[in-house]
Amino acid sequence: MKLLAFLSRFPLRGLFGLLIALNCTSSGVRAAGPQPNIIFILADDLGYGDLGCYGQKQINTPNIDRLAAQGVKFTQFYAGDTVCTPSRCALMTGMHVGHGDMRANGDERNGFHSPTVATLIKDTGYATGAIGKWGLADAGSPGVPNLQGFDYFYGYLNNMHAHNYYPTYLWRNDEKIQLKNVVPNEGSHGQGVATEKIEYSPDLCTEEALKFIDSHKEHPFFLYLPYTIPHANDEAKKEGMEVPDLGEYAGKDWPAPEKGFAAMVTRLDSYVGRIMERLKADDIDDNTIVFFTSDNGPHKEGGQDPAFFSSWGPLRGIKRDLYEGGVREPMIVRWPGHTHAGTTCDYIGGFQDFLPTALALIGANPPQKTDGINFVPAIEGRMDQQAKHDYLYFEFYEGKGAQSVRQGDWKAVRLPISKGKIQLFDLKTDLHEDHDISADHPDIVAKMEQIMQQAHTPRLAPKKE
Repeated sequence: MKLLAFLSRFPLRGLFGLLIALNCTSSGVRAAGPQPNIIFILADDLGYGDLGCYGQKQINTPNIDRLAAQGVKFTQFYAGDTVCTPSRCALMTGMHVGHGDMRANGDERNGFHSPTVATLIKDTGYATGAIGKWGLADAGSPGVPNLQGFDYFYGYLNNMHAHNYYPTYLWRNDEKIQLKNVVPNEGSHGQGVATEKIEYSPDLCTEEALKFIDSHKEHPFFLYLPYTIPHANDEAKKEGMEVPDLGEYAGKDWPAPEKGFAAMVTRLDSYVGRIMERLKADDIDDNTIVFFTSDNGPHKEGGQDPAFFSSWGPLRGIKRDLYEGGVREPMIVRWPGHTHAGTTCDYIGGFQDFLPTALALIGANPPQKTDGINFVPAIEGRMDQQAKHDYLYFEFYEGKGAQSVRQGDWKAVRLPISKGKIQLFDLKTDLHEDHDISADHPDIVAKMEQIMQQAHTPRLAPKKE
């Protein structure tokens, strides 16, 4: 019976699944053993400096800090982009934003032209679930999660809908689930401000996540948990930091939006704690790899000022900037028996790396077309075996737009996109990007401009409604 239980952990079951798992290569595909569960937790608009383990002093995040203490904390990891949709597209497809199907918020109607990580994982026999904010499709379109590799979906499909923490409905697969909240000014995408706030969507999503873990604990699964916290409800304006209670921050002598922001982050931390407790209760803690990160830098919305908590940490910039604070994010990975507890890693990577990494974890090969690198060696502390990116590339389309490139310690930022002057920074000596040294290094600037031209491919025009 123990042998059967062991073999059931492999996606194709039995000896055939075991043979697939033994097909390891020198590129970092994991050693033979039970297939690990994969949980990817994504915060929304959480800054590099918003967690205790990354230097935050005023907001309590004990569960996420414990995750870092038990695993590895990455200090030079990047979101896919500086706003939601293109960042999540990079995470799902393994393609950087210059090659992405969705380059800006509003491009959700473009759909996917590359296989998603969920599709590729599901093809190996894993159960797959996405719970929270998808932000990459509208209802009825080909980009919905159930058509992109997820067996189960619960949450928001549309970015606008996800602004509202007390919506009148959420989606369960293709079914609209009515909630008890009342939103009299509800917009066409479900956005608005509730006048009767009864069911808080992140609480509901956490319960769904716990049920998913319980129901799939006997066989390998991939669970994607893109929370909406701490994004603001933009329609609520200065009351946009919607949270059921202020908890330990209620008595603080802080502005109301800052109390709400802190309460939201600590509430997210409590969700992480509950998930980790459930993994232990279900006896799958040792065979589950957990990722935690955020989709872009901190916002200045809902009346909240990122300067209050120094949400950018030692970096410059916020959401919608291509300076470090807009794209460099916390990344924590915990995998018992593989990560070395309490370690810090300076691997320079990004969201496009998750797809090849996830496939390496389960013994599968990535598609030939990917901008990502398998960073399992970095996760396991084998930096001498870790491949490196030649460069990381970002672009942004709101306003006049921008481009940026990181290559080694060099960082180039161009405003506006494709036309403007290129600023150059040396991150080794100028992490805050205060000193533009482009005039001193015309050769480096020329190289960065060439990368920008090569990395950028024509953007698909957003499809009309």
